[in-house]
Amino acid sequence: MGVVLCLGGQWGDEGKGKIVDLLAESAQMVIRSQGGNNAGHTVVVGDHTFKFNLIPAGILHPSTVCVIGNGVVLDPRVLLSELEALEEQGANLDNLVISERAHMIMPYHPVLDRLEEGARGDDRLGTTFRGVGPAYSDKVRRIGFRVGDLQKPAFLEKKLRFVLPLKNQALVRLYDAQPFTVEAILEEYTDYARRLDRFIRDPYPLIQGALAEERRVVLEGAQGTMLDLDLGTYPYVTSSYPSAGGVLAGAGIGPRHVTRTIGVFKAYTTRVGYGPFPTELEGELGEYLRERGGEYGTTTGRARRVGWFDACVARYAVAVNGIDSLALTKLDVLDELETVRICTGYRSKGQPQDHPMANISHLKHLEPEFEELPGWRRSTRGARRREELPSEARAYLDRLSELLGAGVDWVSVGAGRDQTIEPAAW
Repeated sequence: MGVVLCLGGQWGDEGKGKIVDLLAESAQMVIRSQGGNNAGHTVVVGDHTFKFNLIPAGILHPSTVCVIGNGVVLDPRVLLSELEALEEQGANLDNLVISERAHMIMPYHPVLDRLEEGARGDDRLGTTFRGVGPAYSDKVRRIGFRVGDLQKPAFLEKKLRFVLPLKNQALVRLYDAQPFTVEAILEEYTDYARRLDRFIRDPYPLIQGALAEERRVVLEGAQGTMLDLDLGTYPYVTSSYPSAGGVLAGAGIGPRHVTRTIGVFKAYTTRVGYGPFPTELEGELGEYLRERGGEYGTTTGRARRVGWFDACVARYAVAVNGIDSLALTKLDVLDELETVRICTGYRSKGQPQDHPMANISHLKHLEPEFEELPGWRRSTRGARRREELPSEARAYLDRLSELLGAGVDWVSVGAGRDQTIEPAAW
């Protein structure tokens, strides 16, 4: 069956959690590949709403092994809170595995995150203050702490006595902030070690076994392509690689195993934080889509910025990720509009552009070129087959497929698990 990549094709928040939950029904393993608790997925099953920050969305299927991969940075406190909430809702956590190679967010990381963001002044990035960026920075500097360190208390203490003075020096000298003590951190993380020990494993044998037996493995990306550290709207990006290459590396799987790459897109576009957003809608229409779509962050509750579907961004995501299958979410949010618009190109200083440019100042001042299509002015929420959609909605999907060069195979028309048009076979 092979490996299926499921990743975001915009600025994150595309609804990947719902699609992964659907894919997990026929998968033997789901691996969360990168990101931290700055990402959030929501899955609605019947009357129950499940919110995920770190745990793979496939956890709602008891027979599916769910792995928090080596590319993730996790805050043990947040993870334990999430585990407790899911258990209270009846989720079975027996098949959860946390890679010993995943890095941890330490107590000083959120503090540094907030202080560093504040120091940027008008050039701030709009981070979530969860400590994700500083944790990835320490990973690159090779002074990070990995989950497996929790199972080696002597090593944890030795390393902490080396690293913490470096962090305290920055806190005290640069920001006039309070330092941390080795003893307090050891006490806190020793408790985390006890409570998380049953989940911490080396997932390599499990993953390789699944590949050797040709089982279906789903890789769950966090955030989206336009927040990729290399390919996104730098510096207004996340601190990991949500694109296909990063998702594979974060799971420890080679590209030859991939059989399908699914790109998840909203029927319009959103982003949080600062940075360029060529199709952004401000005013009454933008507010209408925000409220109708519930565009508030799962993790932070922040209001998302809203705009028309940007086919230039989406084409770029399809190309750089090798996306061969599209999942379109929140089509129902557009149900009442008289017309819908698609950005099909840009102009920069009068010159045509067909993809997001690397130069951030140029990207901020692009003029989007729009194509207008008639709206369908009736509900799509009851549709379970493509032919049950209004003809104008089908025309919208067909035009997106034409512009992006890939077929729209999944269509979400509501938050519920069952409110989805799925391909007959995949």
